[in-house]
Amino acid sequence: MVKHTATSVVTIDRYIIEEEKLHPEATGELSGILYDLALAAKMIANKVRSAGLADILGATEDTNVQGEIQQKLDVIANEIIIKAVDHGGRLCAMASEEEPDIIQIPDNFKCGKYCLLFDPLDGSSNIDVNVPVGTIFSVVKKITRGTRGEMEDMLQPGRRQVAAGYVIYGASTMLVYTTGRGVHGFTLDPSIGEFLLSHPHIRVPNSGRYLSVNDSYERLWSDDVRALMRRYRGLDGQRAAMNVRYVGSLVADFHRNLLGGGLFAYPSNTKNVKGKLRLLYEANPLAFIVEQAGGAATSGDMRILDIEPTDLHQRTPLYIGSKGDVDIALSMLGKPVVDEIPLAAR
Repeated sequence: MVKHTATSVVTIDRYIIEEEKLHPEATGELSGILYDLALAAKMIANKVRSAGLADILGATEDTNVQGEIQQKLDVIANEIIIKAVDHGGRLCAMASEEEPDIIQIPDNFKCGKYCLLFDPLDGSSNIDVNVPVGTIFSVVKKITRGTRGEMEDMLQPGRRQVAAGYVIYGASTMLVYTTGRGVHGFTLDPSIGEFLLSHPHIRVPNSGRYLSVNDSYERLWSDDVRALMRRYRGLDGQRAAMNVRYVGSLVADFHRNLLGGGLFAYPSNTKNVKGKLRLLYEANPLAFIVEQAGGAATSGDMRILDIEPTDLHQRTPLYIGSKGDVDIALSMLGKPVVDEIPLAAR
């Protein structure tokens, strides 16, 4: 792994190239996908910054496959990502939280050996009140024999991801990603239009200060989940109380806890028995990132990255963050997490 310090002036393009040189067998296709996603992130960041001036705040009259009202920026971000990556000859198919089915590569473009799954604008319901939002992405290798991507290619467990990342559009725009060799963060310098390495080798503390959970669902939680939340708050005398910090934007809550330590929880409840967060577009990529940073992620009874998907828009409960804090959830809800974290293959 190439060593850089936070004071080095390293663009994301340079970093990706230097990492690729360490692997002579690399074809450059995965690097190209990351370049394209960085470009899409810059374009989305520009739209987010100008949203209030360009009349693109607020909702459309449409709903997405989840049955949720689509925000105007949801639709724009979705289109930006598709157009940024569909022509490079690196992907065989895509899947988006906003689309009901697989997104095929147009006939006039070459197909590649990777699949991209993404949430174009997580937390978009917060756009109108200027809360940070984000993009989440996951890359897996094609496993079927045909040229085009098939459902089997998409429905792979998270442990088979070869890359995952997110972009947070906040006071600054930051892109965080992993290819199975640690987690690295890049902050967009708007004066030069480049993502610069700002957070090399991110490591999440083993236990943290912050608990991120939506307390309004407490009445719908099971008794063991209520007991767990009391434990985190220090109300049963078993540990020091955590500070509750909940933005309601998954990327924003996850990002804070990744850097500062803590746990994000979205338990199942009587309203969302199977959980609310999307396995392929949210839970899997963030679980890959957090494990590579030394943390953990579970559904409450099994490791997120070991769940075998059965549906493109499958949902899951999620407990993610500092390993020590996730282990508490496992001890009270399920079984211990596996310590071994396999490296992803290019």
